[in-house]
Amino acid sequence: MKELSSRTAGFTDSVIRRMTRISNRYGAVNLSQGFPDFDPPEAVTDRLAQTAKEGPHQYALTWGAQNFREALAAKQEHFSGVRVDPEEEIVVTCGSTEAMMAAMLAVTNPGDKVIIFSPFYENYGADTILAGAEPIYVALKPPSFSFHVGELEQAFRQGAKALILCNPSNPCGKVFSYGELRIIADLAVKYDAYVITDEVYEHIVYEPCKHTYLSSLPGMSERTIICSSLSKTYSITGWRLGYVIAAPHIAGRIKKVHDFLTVGAAAPLMEAAVVGLAFPDEYYYELRRHYTHMKDLFIGGLKDLGLTFTEPQGAYYVMVDVSEFGVRDDVRFCEWMAEKVGVGAVPGSSFFREEVHHLIRLHFAKRDDTLYEALNRLEGLKKKAESYRD
Repeated sequence: MKELSSRTAGFTDSVIRRMTRISNRYGAVNLSQGFPDFDPPEAVTDRLAQTAKEGPHQYALTWGAQNFREALAAKQEHFSGVRVDPEEEIVVTCGSTEAMMAAMLAVTNPGDKVIIFSPFYENYGADTILAGAEPIYVALKPPSFSFHVGELEQAFRQGAKALILCNPSNPCGKVFSYGELRIIADLAVKYDAYVITDEVYEHIVYEPCKHTYLSSLPGMSERTIICSSLSKTYSITGWRLGYVIAAPHIAGRIKKVHDFLTVGAAAPLMEAAVVGLAFPDEYYYELRRHYTHMKDLFIGGLKDLGLTFTEPQGAYYVMVDVSEFGVRDDVRFCEWMAEKVGVGAVPGSSFFREEVHHLIRLHFAKRDDTLYEALNRLEGLKKKAESYRD
């Protein structure tokens, strides 16, 4: 038989999702795949129950229901200060995963180059390759996960057409400072490049850090393509409601790609989610307070256990250093940890272009009792690791 696609020949399955399956197999506390074990806001689920009876149940407009786009535009403008046209600048997608893929297909041609900061969420490299483009990796150096300006400019000099920016960052929890964003913006303008942002954790930021929308910087509203979703802000990761916000000529092209990828997002879920998009500021204050509590509980426990980690500035992930256990194969170590310690984690090598095998990613978007159980199990990590061998 003829060969299958060469561009997908080197792909593996998602390591993150694989670790969920492994966690389930061993009954481990799943701190690998980033989803909460607490309920969405009651007002949103109540509206979903109504919608289940009343509808809509048929196709919405391909690029998103009118009331959803209007509510999203109002929310985005409120927090970013940048005006958004719900008719011309928004495309509602099936999760931010589709949003990123649609943006890549709309922006790049085969052979174009795309800058990706490393560590990175695993989809970015795959999306770039699926679009036929070539990734250029620029290191974010731990533990501060800062970039070298010269290295970044050298990447732009190679003719990069776009840069992917995850802010706050998955997996390392970095919140890019205003100064860092100005550097990125200035280089994007200088070298006439697009910036595709992943801002799904925009409201999960810890004091004193603040989230700055790149599109609000001078010269960036016309070249920033925002990819995001409602998954993290409203604890509805399974609803798969994402979106793209971009200048009209870019959004118009993304609409066409989206139409042939998925047709449209789920109509009843958009209807229910409108309630969440209209929440007052108090909801977002409470969201930050809630996640700050979970972060403090979990990293406080890690500190008590004597584990080495980088405290996140945003998102809900912690990168833990396991080099003290002599780890050379972090994939095998995470599988061992799920089986023998009972806690699921993601091997850091799945996020880095560089040879990094001494970090694992844990997440803390869980109820207190789940986090305490995970910490209780991790208490035995050092003792059990004495018998661990790669």
